[in-house]
Amino acid sequence: MISYEFLITALVVVLIPGTGVIYTVSNGLFLGKKASLAAAAGCTAGILPHLTASVLGLSAILHMSALTFQLMKYTGAAYLLYLAWLTWRDTGGLSFSNPGNDKTIPLQQIAKRGFLINILNPKLSIFFLAFLPIFVPQEASSPTLHMMLLSAIFMLMTFVVFIFYGLCATKVRAYVLASPKIIRRMQKSFALIFASLGLKLAAAEQ
Repeated sequence: MISYEFLITALVVVLIPGTGVIYTVSNGLFLGKKASLAAAAGCTAGILPHLTASVLGLSAILHMSALTFQLMKYTGAAYLLYLAWLTWRDTGGLSFSNPGNDKTIPLQQIAKRGFLINILNPKLSIFFLAFLPIFVPQEASSPTLHMMLLSAIFMLMTFVVFIFYGLCATKVRAYVLASPKIIRRMQKSFALIFASLGLKLAAAEQ
């Protein structure tokens, strides 16, 4: 049985804007609905390895191995900085004449970037290792299966919330498209946000 405490806690965690939400929203604003859906799918898929690691107990190994943690952390930080550079470089390079144009960047590439954003964040494994076991009842006949069920619910909630954020961004996009200058400023803002998140991840302690 799934507790209300888990559902509420998981919803609050998912609703808090993080790197995945920012990435999904930016794609919704700049590239349209299909791009935001691809970003949401990619970011959600990027959670799966962390959840699997938590269920199998591999997160504990990651937590104990400072070298592995640092390697993943710096790789993730470098990728966020790379994404910031791509976003900044593309400023002014998008065509805003057609609000329905969401094929500027292949959807597979958008999903892949979202996947890498989350899979390269080692703190997700640590988070799920501490988060999921709390809500596994002691009387559960199979704790592993129960954790897998919790993981599936969490991923579903993540996907739905990310889609919501992305679709909200596409609604705003229709109004923002009237001013390319605003779009360029927003692109630069998202680039700076990705860069700051990358630097914050690199500087964070285990």
